[in-house]
Parts: sequence; structure tokens; C-alpha cells
Amino acid sequence: MIGRLVVLFFVLFLSTILASNFQQAKKDADLLLQSNKQSDIFRAYNSYKTLYLNSVVENSNDLKRHALEGIIKSGSKLSIDVSSYEKELKQLPIIEAPITKSVAAKELKATSSLRLKDISWSANTLSLNFDHPISSKDIKYFKIPEKGNYRYIWDIKNGVLLNSKAITHDGIDSIKVAQFNPQTLRVVVQNSKELSITHSASASTLLISFTSLPKKAPTLEHSPAPAPKVSKKNKRVVIDAGHGGNDPGAIGFKKFVEKKIVFDVAKKLQSILTAKGYDVYMTRNRDIFVKLSQRTKFANDKSADIFVSIHANAVENKNIQGIETYFLSPSRSDRAKNVAAKENSADLSDMNKYGKDSYLNLLNHHNILASNKLAIDIQRSILASAKKIYPKVVDSGVKEGPFWVLVGAAMPSVLVELGFVTHAIEGAKLVDPTYQNALANGLANGIESYFLNN
Repeated sequence: MIGRLVVLFFVLFLSTILASNFQQAKKDADLLLQSNKQSDIFRAYNSYKTLYLNSVVENSNDLKRHALEGIIKSGSKLSIDVSSYEKELKQLPIIEAPITKSVAAKELKATSSLRLKDISWSANTLSLNFDHPISSKDIKYFKIPEKGNYRYIWDIKNGVLLNSKAITHDGIDSIKVAQFNPQTLRVVVQNSKELSITHSASASTLLISFTSLPKKAPTLEHSPAPAPKVSKKNKRVVIDAGHGGNDPGAIGFKKFVEKKIVFDVAKKLQSILTAKGYDVYMTRNRDIFVKLSQRTKFANDKSADIFVSIHANAVENKNIQGIETYFLSPSRSDRAKNVAAKENSADLSDMNKYGKDSYLNLLNHHNILASNKLAIDIQRSILASAKKIYPKVVDSGVKEGPFWVLVGAAMPSVLVELGFVTHAIEGAKLVDPTYQNALANGLANGIESYFLNN
């Protein structure tokens, strides 16, 4: 009996310590997220990922919700694809469900005191007029910056609106006012480009002012990225041209072969970086097959500063196109898993060799953060360069992916998908030497941007 009590006491004691640690970890991550420094936001993102894993172990939906919200906010700031996390967050059971049309008006009256009477525009100012005075303490404002999709949100405590409203204005993609829950009225402004917005409370009116609005909603453009100046002393880059030899990789439009396309771009990139003063090494210098594990081992043996694996994509849907850059992480996206499965299939023995435990040991490695930064710099620069030749190039984003060619790299490493060989236009571009030069220059500029800032 005494033994059982001792065990029970120990379990309760340990649970208390863990709960305290989780609370502190949440506070630390939330504080980092408020920073304007990209390095702090990377740390916040990694902390939220750790909290998420802990929530699974502890079977805690509250911790999981907080972790998912943090991953989404920090990941969005870092241009990481967080759609799978958003999907899981929506599926989590909630304590208080969002209000629906079935909620009786008398329930709203009982729980709220600020009834929205009308909405009006005056120049570039949106006025929300209530039936009672409103103050700044009644308003909670936050912004969710996502690439090509900026959202500005105002939650009005005790606000009431019996019918949702959609408002339009030139230069703004979407403005919506709706009841979020019985105690909260929510205003959401959504736009493809960042807006300059201020708000204030005056008497019974919430004023939301927009400055310098364009006449129509703009589209997201990628501005050219000039090559920065950076010290190349002792900087070593390993370039990995995917596939090769008896592994052709993807075969697409007009029988274009991935292994040749990526080798051509890799050789051009090697020439550009060598001319700039970098020490550059290729995992393969001819059409041969190299095991996945040997590629990163080669980079480790060379004490490389970064490892860049170059590939081209293929899907059954021949309408899909776009450039995307991956860094190593356990993927939650079906899209990323499918791409990884294609690239991993060349050498199954390597995947068995690494094993699940070795892979999981890398999850919180500091190189994940650095690899994320490298992926962002490369993605931005390669798009800017490619756009000069192919204005309709699609930005498919920076994503996490379980690519075995990156497992084991002792340095920041990324995998770049240059485009889709299965797309008629993009596939033809990928075999065009002029476009290949643009891709290689974009890769070089991205690498220099990374070294300049890290």
C-alpha cells in the first residue's frame, strides 16, 4: 500500500513539473513570436513544434490548440506552408462552438451589450456604429501576415450582430463582419498585399482607417533580387544534381528527363558560384547514380557550409506547375509527402538504414532553422530570376518535407524543385538553356543572400 502511495505521489509530482514546464515553454514561445527578429520567430516556430509533440504524448487538446495556433502564426510569418496545421486546428473539438444562425436573438441579448447598428464609409475610413459607447479595452486587434494573403482582425467584446455582413471597397479584397461567438463580434479585412491600417474608438463608433489604398486590389509581385556582396572566404557549397545513371527521375512532356535537366542547371550553378569565389563541389559530375546516403556523406566529408539538392517535379495532373523549396522536417502535408515519396523511391535501402529513430533525433536540430532560412532565400531569389524569362512562373512556396537525401547532412540543407516536367509550358522552359541560366542565377543569388544574413 505504501509503495502504491509513493508511486502515486511521484506521478502527481512529475505531472506538476511537466505542466509547469509546458506553461513556461508556452510563455517563452509566445514572447519570441512578438519579436520583429526573424531568428526569434524561427525559435518560436520550433518551440511550438516541440509543444505540439508534447501535446500528442500528453493527450492534451488545450496544449495542442495553443501549439497549432503558434505554429500557424509563426509559420505564416516565415512563409512556411501551414495549411495542414490549419486543417487540424479546425478539426479540434472546441469548448465554445462558433455562433450560427440557429442561435436565438434572445441568447445574444443576454450575453452581449454592444449591438452594431450600422456600417458606413467616409473616404477611406470604415465606421462601425454601436448602440452603446465603445472603448479601446473592448477591442482586441491582431494581424495574420501570410504570403499573398494578409488578414487584419478586430474582436469586439460583447458585440452583437444578428446577420453577417460583407462590405466592399476599391483596393481591398474582402471585408467581413460576423458573430464569432456569443461574446465576440469579429471584423476581418483580407487582402493580397499588405495594407496600412489604424483604428480608434470614439464614443459609440469604431473607426478603421486605411491609408494609400490602390484603386484596385493588386496582385502579389516578386521584385527582382539583386545579388548582394558577401565574403566568400572559406565558404563551401555542395550541389547535388538529383537522380542520375539508371535512375532517370521524372519523365514528362515530350519525354523530358529530370536527371539531365537538373544536372544542366547544377553545372551552370557550379560555374556561377566558382566565378564568385566559392569552393563548390558536385555530388556527381557525370550521368551516374549516387546513393542518397552517400550524397550527404560527401557534403559532410567536404565540411560544406550548405547542401543544395536540385530536382524537377512531375504529377499526373499536367496543369500543375510551379517552383518550390523544401527543408527537412516530418511532413504533415499530403502534397509534400507525395513529392518526397517520388524523390525517396530511388534508394529504399537508405531509408531502411536511417530508420525512424535516427530520423526523429534530427527534428529539433538547429540545422532545421538554418535550413528554413536558406530555403526562404533561395525560393525568393529563384522566383525573381525566373520571372524575368517566364512571367507566369508560379510560387509554390517553402515547405517541410521528409526527404531522405537531406537526412544526415551536418549543415543547412534544402531540396529545390525547379518546376514540373509534366507541364507543357514549364517543361519546355526547363530544357531551355536561357531559362536554365535564369534558374542557376536565382539559386546563386539565394545562396549569397543566405550567407550575407547568417
